[in-house]
Parts: sequence; structure tokens; C-alpha cells
Amino acid sequence: MTIGIHRPTRLVIDQAAIYHNIATEKARLKPGVALFQVVKANGYGHGITQVARIAEQAGANGFCVAILDEALTLREAGFNQPILVLGITDPQYADLMASNHISATVGSIGWLEAADGYLNKGHQLSVHIALDTGMGRIGFQAPEELNKAVQYLDQKRGFNFEGIFTHFAQADSADTTYFQLQLKRWKAFMAVLPARPKYVHVSNSATSLWHDACNDNMIRYGVAAYGLNPSGGELATPFPLKPAMSLKTQMMFVKKLPRGDSVSYGSTYTAGEDQWVATLSIGYADGYERRLQGFHVLVNGEFCEIIGRICMDQMMIRLPHQYPVGTVVTLVGEDHGKTISLQDIADYCDTIHYEIACGFTQRLKRTYAN
Repeated sequence: MTIGIHRPTRLVIDQAAIYHNIATEKARLKPGVALFQVVKANGYGHGITQVARIAEQAGANGFCVAILDEALTLREAGFNQPILVLGITDPQYADLMASNHISATVGSIGWLEAADGYLNKGHQLSVHIALDTGMGRIGFQAPEELNKAVQYLDQKRGFNFEGIFTHFAQADSADTTYFQLQLKRWKAFMAVLPARPKYVHVSNSATSLWHDACNDNMIRYGVAAYGLNPSGGELATPFPLKPAMSLKTQMMFVKKLPRGDSVSYGSTYTAGEDQWVATLSIGYADGYERRLQGFHVLVNGEFCEIIGRICMDQMMIRLPHQYPVGTVVTLVGEDHGKTISLQDIADYCDTIHYEIACGFTQRLKRTYAN
């Protein structure tokens, strides 16, 4: 997708905030616990290579991604740290992963058998075994399956059993019932493991923040690095997280809308009185949700309503009075002491802040401050 560099709409990423969020959590970890920064989905919308560079400076020991292409992007950018692909990769790319020193997630013996057929002689693929303790997504489901996989790995020189992990479905909840059930299942798996691999990890951001006794020797630090509370505010974080993403634009067109005139597709908004309206150069093609009609933006510290349906490339807001073209508008972030957070947007859309942050498309230019 083409990046919109010739319009005033920008995602502004606060590098110092990301550094703070990572370095502070790194300092909380016990000695010997590795922090792998999760930079999947373009660093949760913040920029994969830029976030990885900040994480490297903040003390991250490695990276986690969702797909092989993201791992290759990091390698091409010059990162030499360990990289784990958390999703299942097609076995045909086993040798590509091995030759780039990228670790693979394994969820079945069938995958290992298939991958073994693609590995070139002399190449060794590092693997992390995924255990399904209740997430219901990927991984071995029974201890006896784990035993068979470990035995298979012991017999094959083409594999390095580097790690083992699971993922908690409700680590961000005040109710720990399901978390404790998954933890019990995890311990049952570990009880039959003949020897521990290099990395043993169960902790995402939520687990590390609120259940740090479970951290073992590695954490997968994700959304908290970007200053977002994994629980959405249900639980207080042990230290203040600093949000790293702001979204700014400028008024491109300002007009007086007469009483009785309508705005945008479907004419869903009709002026009840004469009013000033501004048009902004951002729309749902940029990831600014169409369902945000009726929400608000900030102009000089005042909340201004989004009126009419959000278009593909533009949207309209109601102003308290006339403003000049070029006036700054804040869609996410702080303005004159007032704030619109990603959580505010998520609440309005009945979703989670992860979706909002990841949904901002590549057409939005990302700039980096501090």
C-alpha cells in the first residue's frame, strides 16, 4: 500500500515511551529471565523494525513474531538476536528458517516429520514445542504426545529442541479460575518432560505483569511494551505504562453547514442548526473505523463530534466555531490536557485496543519522536 506522505495525517510513535515500558519490565525480571519482545503485526501497528531497535536498546534478548515473513524482515534489517515464530509455519520452509537461524513453533509430530524431509544435510532447525493447556489454538494436547515428540527430536540431528511454551487465555482477568486450570495442566506436561530445553516460557505481558511467579526463564513481552494495559483497565499495572501511539491530522476543508443540510453517505446526519464543519483527510482505508461515527476528536482541547458516516478516505467533524484550514486535530493522544486513548476508541467500538492499534494501515505515515 502507498504511504500517504503528502497529506498531514500522521501516526506519531513515542520511542521514549516504548523504551520506558520495556526497560522497566526488564528491570522487574529476576536475574536470568530473558525478555523476548513481540513485534508481530508490524509491532502492533507501531513499526516492526523501529520497535525492535528500541527494544534492543532497552535490553530485549530476542524477538517473537507471528509469521516467517516478519522474522525475515528482522534478519534483513540486521537483527542477530534469537527470533521465534509463534505461529505454525509450512514445513516446506524449514530449511529457510534453519539457514536464517529462526526458531519454529511445533504443534504436532506430523509437522516434525514433514519438516525433516525439507532440511538440507548439515542444517539444524531450532524448535519450540507448543502445548495447548486451554487456549484451544495450537499445540500438543496430552503429555503422552509431548513424550513422543521429545523422543522424536532426540533421534533427529536436524532439530534442536530449544524451547517449550504455552499461552494463557485469561491471564488478564481478575478471575483466576481458568488461569489456575491452565497452570495445573502446564505442570502436568512439565512433570513428564525428561529434560528442560534452553527456554521455558508461559508469560505474555499479562502473565508477567500479574503472575510473575510463573515467568520461568523467558517472557514474551507484547502489548504492554506499547503502553497498553493488557486487561483494558480491569487490573491495575504494577508500574505506569506510557502509551506510545498518537494520531494527528489537520483540517483540509472548513465550511458553514446550513440547518437542514446533511453530511456523508446515507445522509445519516442532518444539521439541526447552522454549524461549522471540518473535513479531515483520513478514513476507514487508513484503519479509522467506520463505526466511529458519533465518537469525537480533539481540537484545541475541545471534544468535537464525528458527524456522518466515515468515508474511505475522509471524515467530517462538527466544530464549536470556525477554525482555519490547517488547524491540528488529535484523533488519538493528548491535546491541551485532554486525552483520547486507544482504549477509549476500543470501548466505543466494543472491541479491544489491540485491534485498533493493529488496524491502522500502511497508508498512514508513521513518524518517530523522542
